[in-house]
Amino acid sequence: MNPLMFTLLLLFGFLCIRIDGSRLRQEDFPPRIVEHPSDVIVSKGEPTTLNCKAEGRPTPTIEWYKDGERVETDKDDPRSHRMLLPSGSLFFLRIVHGRRSKPDEGSYVCVARNYLGEAVSRNASLEVACIYFSWHLSEASCETETDP
Repeated sequence: MNPLMFTLLLLFGFLCIRIDGSRLRQEDFPPRIVEHPSDVIVSKGEPTTLNCKAEGRPTPTIEWYKDGERVETDKDDPRSHRMLLPSGSLFFLRIVHGRRSKPDEGSYVCVARNYLGEAVSRNASLEVACIYFSWHLSEASCETETDP
C-alpha cells in the first residue's frame, strides 16, 4: 500500500474511499437509515404512508415489521392493501381496523439489509383514530295549557 493510499484511507475511512491507480472508486458499505418513520394517527379506511429511506452499497433491501412480525406487502400477496414503495416507504391503500382481518394498528420498524449488515429504524406507532359518540337522554317536563 502506497503512503498516499494509506493517508486517504485514514482520512476517508468512514466513507470507504480509496485510490486504485488513477481512478477514484467507492467501496461497499453497510446500510444506514437516513429517514426514520414517524408516528401517525389515521382514520379507518383512509390511506397513509410510513416513510423509511436507507443508504448503502449495494443498495439495501427494506423490510417492515409490525410488533416484531414481518409485514406482508403486495410483493408477497398481490391482494395486499400494503405496498412497499421503491423508496422503502410502506404505503397503506386503506387502514384496516376490525374483526375480519388483522388490524394495522401497532408499532412499526423498517430494516435495511445488504451483505455487510443491517440497520433498524426507530419505532413508529400507527394508531387508528376512533370517534366516540355519547348520547344522553334527559327527562324534560312540559306544561301545556288549554282554553276552556
